[in-house]
Formats: sequence, structure tokens, C-alpha cells
Amino acid sequence: MKKGLLILLSGPSGVGKGTVRKQIFKNTDLNLAYSISMTTRKPREGEVDGQDYFFVSEERFEEAIKNEELLEYARFVGNYYGTPKAYVEKLREEGKNVFLEIEVEGAKKVLEEYKEDKGVLSIFLLPPSLRELEKRIRGRRSEPEEIIQERLGKAKREMGLKKNYQFNVLNDNINRSSQEIARIIDLKIKANKVED
Repeated sequence: MKKGLLILLSGPSGVGKGTVRKQIFKNTDLNLAYSISMTTRKPREGEVDGQDYFFVSEERFEEAIKNEELLEYARFVGNYYGTPKAYVEKLREEGKNVFLEIEVEGAKKVLEEYKEDKGVLSIFLLPPSLRELEKRIRGRRSEPEEIIQERLGKAKREMGLKKNYQFNVLNDNINRSSQEIARIIDLKIKANKVED
């Protein structure tokens, strides 16, 4: 069985990575598996453990760091976020195309770790403007002002890293950007088969 792709969708907080991912996953032909991140933050309303994130204690997360169980991890707004390595590799070995919806710093670490792997695809999702990004972050109504300001400052810095990705996709319309990313993934799957 052909090993699956590792697909990274990254971009600043609030750009719509989660919404776009959910749209792309409606396309069952892409044989996608979602890489669930581990985090120490509390679940938001409607989020399910083992489906949206693996919600863990700070002690458990630090144990995973110590034991090198994570492909990448970062601490942001007082919480840890990371990608469990064994989980990702197990899915790829099963032939699934593993989809990582990931922050920019984490993506940088994963791209470094997998730089020799031809089965990696990296996509940066861009907001229509920083003003629109701020509107989306404020629209969540889930965070205090200082965290919103921290997210916006981080987003401005992250926009400068879009050149590190194979593809940049503008998220001006969920359906359009989702279809564009699905096309990019489909072409990479076909190219991956040819490389055998």
C-alpha cells in the first residue's frame, strides 16, 4: 500500500482553517484523515475530546515533550498545542492522506522534520485583509481583549512566512478556497502515485 501524504494547512489564527478543513473533508475521494492535535487548553463549546483535540493536562503534555512523542509543539496564550507523531505516522502507513490544520510555528517544525519527504504538501491560507481577520477573531466572542491583541500581533508576523509554503490560497470565500485546496490535494495525490 502506498504511504499517504502529509498535508499541512496553516495560516494565522482566525483565518478560517477549521471551516475550510470541514468543507474539504466532505470530498471523500481525497481519502483524508484529520490529524488531531493535543492541547492543554479547555474545550470551547461544542468541541469533543478525541475528535477536535486530545485535551490533556499540562503534566501529560510535558511528559509527551520529554518522551519526544510530538512532531511539533508550541505554547500560545498560556496553553500547549502539539501534533502526536505516532498517530500521524500510523494513519499515513494505512494509506490515509493525513491533514494537519496547524499554526505557523508548528508548521515550520514539521516542514523541517519532513524536508526529505516527497509526500508532504504545504498550504498557507490567507485572509482577505488584516481588518477582516480581526473581525473574524472578534466574532468568536470567546476571548478577552488582551488575547485578541496578542493573536492579531502574531497574525501580522505570520503573514510574512507565507513564502515558506508550496501554495498560498486566499480565503475570501469558503467554498471557493476549499475547492481550490481540494484540487491542489488531488493533483498531489495523482503525482504521488506516478512517483512509484
